[in-house]
Amino acid sequence: MITLSPLRWGKPYESLDFTNVVHFDTGEPIAKIGNVGGGIVGRDMRQAHKARNALLQLSTQELIEKCKKAATLFESGTLSVGDSQQTVDEFVHQQSASTGLPEHMCRSNMQKNSFVLSNIDQILDCLTRGLDLSILSHGYGEEGRGVTVSFQSQTPVLGAVLPNNSPGVHTLWLPAIPLQVGLALKPGSQEPWTPYRMVSAFIEAGVPAEAFGLYPGGHDAGGAIMTKTPRSMIFGSAQTVAQHEGNPKVQAHGPGFSKILIGDDVVDQWESFLDIMVESVLSNSGRSCINCSGIWASRHTREIAQAIAERIGPVEVTPPSDPEAKLAAFTVPAMATGTHAMVQQDLAESGVEDMTAEYGEKLIERDHCAYLRPMVVHANSPDRQVASKEYMFPFVSVVECPEADMLRRIGPTLVGTVLTKNESFIQAAGSS
Repeated sequence: MITLSPLRWGKPYESLDFTNVVHFDTGEPIAKIGNVGGGIVGRDMRQAHKARNALLQLSTQELIEKCKKAATLFESGTLSVGDSQQTVDEFVHQQSASTGLPEHMCRSNMQKNSFVLSNIDQILDCLTRGLDLSILSHGYGEEGRGVTVSFQSQTPVLGAVLPNNSPGVHTLWLPAIPLQVGLALKPGSQEPWTPYRMVSAFIEAGVPAEAFGLYPGGHDAGGAIMTKTPRSMIFGSAQTVAQHEGNPKVQAHGPGFSKILIGDDVVDQWESFLDIMVESVLSNSGRSCINCSGIWASRHTREIAQAIAERIGPVEVTPPSDPEAKLAAFTVPAMATGTHAMVQQDLAESGVEDMTAEYGEKLIERDHCAYLRPMVVHANSPDRQVASKEYMFPFVSVVECPEADMLRRIGPTLVGTVLTKNESFIQAAGSS
């Protein structure tokens, strides 16, 4: 069994308190994680400037090249992770075993993280709008057109409280290293694999180990990272996002409530968009904040819902090793049963219909985990409560709503896909 120790600015720490990571289906321990408390995190954050100083010894271009090397190592190398040498296949199997994600989805998310690092120069070019990155190291420089600019780093490290649900979101903290900002990470208790393997790849590629802190632990460790780092990001529920609303020091990531809007000019050809809608709902087992949770149209909504239900309603639970597996397990069974109960409340409202009812039971309970099979519901109005819901499995509400009211009624939307050729609708969507 692998042991993952905390990393305090590149130095492993021998913890006295450990948490077992168990297999989602068998309950057998697969790893042991050493924990730290908030006091240790706070003490280390007083030395955070050393993480940035270590990165400043290398130019941004040198760090970019090391990031690209780290991408190759992360995706295809055997790396020192904890007290073991971890192959790619072992990483995939371990991540699947603790998160409940099918193995092919773990590989897909692994490739996504590697892709970001492999193309980090282009990504930074987009993020900085073509800025000469050496300006960030020096603090000032010539932007062009005779304009002198100056920049000051707002933090020596980026703190991050990381999630368990989808390994693909780790792409969000990767750009910190080539920007010469260190990392203080609290790994998810069920998904420590990506941050540990990625940090190992960075160090193996030549990035200074002093730039990295890995702090597994309880809420106090996460709280210390959030309060002791000048800039941080956190992943959580809508309540988590609301808690940090308006705080410029915290970038909070929560539910996406992502939607597809079908314009009146193309809705009569809705069948040509069916593949897009199905993929948007079912991909990554519906766990991502970019998964579609609502499809809005002014007409044909019941037909659309029925067609999607016919495609995803029959999807069954299969083993995580199945290359065609489409459903991830809830590693905490109570989350599945609780979610199922909330959905049943939604279905009790007048004007809401379960279009997947004929495809059998949705809640599949096992000894140590549970599954929720895909659901498609039809809502005859945006006034129905289900129209504003998002759940962590393949779930979508198809909502009947006049086009003129859509942008006013859809609410928060991380990814809004607007299917239309109507320029007025396009401009309104782009400015809303």
